[in-house]
Amino acid sequence: MIRAASGNKRTAGLNVAALEGLYRKYNKRCYVSPDPLEFVYMYKSRFDMEIAGLIASSLAFGNVRQIRGSVARVLDVLGDSPAECVREARGRDLSRALADFKHRWITGADVVSMLGGVRAALKEYGSLRDLFYASSGAADRDVVPATERFAAYIRGKSDGFRPCLLPSPASGSACKRLNLFLRWMVRSDAVDPGGWSEVSPAMLVVPLDTHMYRISKKFVLTTRRTADLMTAREITDGFRRISPEDPVRYDFALTRLGILKDDPMEVTLASLCG
Repeated sequence: MIRAASGNKRTAGLNVAALEGLYRKYNKRCYVSPDPLEFVYMYKSRFDMEIAGLIASSLAFGNVRQIRGSVARVLDVLGDSPAECVREARGRDLSRALADFKHRWITGADVVSMLGGVRAALKEYGSLRDLFYASSGAADRDVVPATERFAAYIRGKSDGFRPCLLPSPASGSACKRLNLFLRWMVRSDAVDPGGWSEVSPAMLVVPLDTHMYRISKKFVLTTRRTADLMTAREITDGFRRISPEDPVRYDFALTRLGILKDDPMEVTLASLCG
């Protein structure tokens, strides 16, 4: 099993009891919609959930309606079993089916090429989980090295696609969407479906976007000026001080702030500051 090694930890300026209260309030299935995680719930097989999760997370940029429409379009083409379709379908058939697909600057050709790399992973390793596990190393302090190898494998086995569809931490990117995919696959609770039990939640890195970056600055979990990989790791270290075995535990609940209208965000953030 992949387990986390200790690293530098920033003292978190957080009211832990209030943070736990936020988790209990919002970390519920009823608050998932319209998160693209909903698409993963459509499937029962772990293999199908992996493929749906990778597609949903990779396309999770832009406005919510566009994201949902784009993810639904790709999954509709892949049918009842995305894993079986990716494994068995001919590339030119998928290319025809997604010829007019467009998600902002991502084209159908980008998606089909990425799925070609996924197909290679399924044939060689059996599943995306097993590819990720094979990409890990005993000395890794978090998922970043394995994530880099995972993304490099899929890209290397593809015909090439826009890097933003499946970014790599090798570029210094925080890889928010790829870390979001890992959160879905590794953690198991009322929100995250889990299934990758070989990977410890302690290894996860916070899926860092501008919203989480602003919240983390408020908590003084980072003083860095850019929301890059180093910042994501620093923020994760702060949460790891509170929850060593599950530093991404509060990600979903915190990102509901600003999405849901139950609580004024600034008032809630003020109550969380220790």
